[in-house]
Amino acid sequence: MKKFNITGKCIPEQHYMVDISERIERIKQIVDAGDYMCINRGRQYGKTTTLSLLKRRLDKEYVVFSLSLEGVGDAELKTDETLASAFLWMLKQKIITKQVSNLSPDAANYMSEMAPQVPSAVSTLVFGSVISTFCQLNRTPVVLLIDEVDQASNYASFIKFLGVLREKYLNRDNEATFKSVILAGVYDIKNIKLKLRPEEQHKTNSPWNIAVPFEEDMSLSAKGIKGMLDEYDIDHETRMNTTAISKFLYDYTAGYPYLVVRLCMLMDESGNWTKEGFLEATKKLLNDDNTLFKDASKKLDDFPDLREMIYRMLFRGEEFPYNPQNKSQELGKLFNFIDEADGKVIISNRILETWFYNLFFTNDKLKNETYNSGANSKPEFIKDGCLNMELVLERFTRLYSNLYNSQRNEKFDEDEGRKKFLFYIKPIINGVGNFYVEARTRNMRRTDLVIDYLGKQYVVEMKIWHGDRYNQEGEEQLADYLDALNLTKGYMLTFNFNKRKKANSVRKIVRGKELIEYMA
Repeated sequence: MKKFNITGKCIPEQHYMVDISERIERIKQIVDAGDYMCINRGRQYGKTTTLSLLKRRLDKEYVVFSLSLEGVGDAELKTDETLASAFLWMLKQKIITKQVSNLSPDAANYMSEMAPQVPSAVSTLVFGSVISTFCQLNRTPVVLLIDEVDQASNYASFIKFLGVLREKYLNRDNEATFKSVILAGVYDIKNIKLKLRPEEQHKTNSPWNIAVPFEEDMSLSAKGIKGMLDEYDIDHETRMNTTAISKFLYDYTAGYPYLVVRLCMLMDESGNWTKEGFLEATKKLLNDDNTLFKDASKKLDDFPDLREMIYRMLFRGEEFPYNPQNKSQELGKLFNFIDEADGKVIISNRILETWFYNLFFTNDKLKNETYNSGANSKPEFIKDGCLNMELVLERFTRLYSNLYNSQRNEKFDEDEGRKKFLFYIKPIINGVGNFYVEARTRNMRRTDLVIDYLGKQYVVEMKIWHGDRYNQEGEEQLADYLDALNLTKGYMLTFNFNKRKKANSVRKIVRGKELIEYMA
């Protein structure tokens, strides 16, 4: 019986997978054209699985060497010579273990003679000569796939190695070389200065600028996810609504492969393939101590400008025009933290967004009086398994007005209002529910907050008061959003900085939806 898999590559005969055969065919066209390229995506985004399935496809027509630098250590990467020797040794091992097809006897014998018995030292000149002769002896073109190149991209020796391949590519009309080379990793080798230590940056100048652009969307589509769930449903007879569950998975993950499969694993473990089961799986995922989240936390520590941009987007509603030349945005895109929509930067998916919120909360909550107030009042807000959102908003507006009045002689940032409500609601739903912000409505003026709590959803529109007309527009927009979520009741939290205003609530019906507005 197949299972869901998040460790290493996925194997079609063993694991439930989204069918990516069309993607493989499009990559094969790049190989057929003799082009070199890089596959750069975030952690656990399906790069290794893609290379594995690509090798299967290419094995029918090419000699394919599929290598990984994950296990290559400092000793091999120390110098140009030790790295060149290590590569020849790895190629030889693939031949000895019969992991390559379509290999001519002359080429196999030549590599056995020329490659070292163990990685030692071979000059880059000898390495280049061996590769040319080997490829010439093969009647079938040779393709090289290299995974986990980030393991070596900190080393000048690897840049020199890429330079050898680049030189041979540029001179391919005069000497034999690899038909195609594909590198896979998080960082873009064409811009390796992002990864190199500062003292090494001056030593390289686009070592892989021969690569063609790789613009393939490697996220999983809702249709593809449904196909995977249909196969699972046939095997397990769950009778789930595969269309609905695949839509939930896509809406919350934007097709991030690891997140999709991990959520499926959690629902498989619980046996609950309903909306409630999905929301419960989401809660468990966000509490996972997994390598993806650990790596994301480290990336934010390593790149404080990227961290600051994400913080300002989440808590202040700031909008950033998308600029691929901006270093922070370039990094965020490489890590799949952010994406582009309508020329603006957005957080790539709801799961990561909620995780970012949780990370910032963890760092700030102990020194935040709003968080503590919400935590202390939590028992009053839960009744019969339901969240009393009206009481939550009533108490918050009262607390907020007191905070604002006590600070009115000081500079009081309007954007802090939304942040304070997020701090207030977090401990109330903590351990049971989660929330996300609807990306289409997040800006300096308006934010729709969707709270998932025990299988039920609550929508709170947070906005700054800009007059009656703008308020009416907000009501219409909230009614539209409630309609999209099949909800009949919504809440509006309006921050009004008129010192004469009073905290109150107003209840009204807009296009059949009950809207309750609270003024803070």
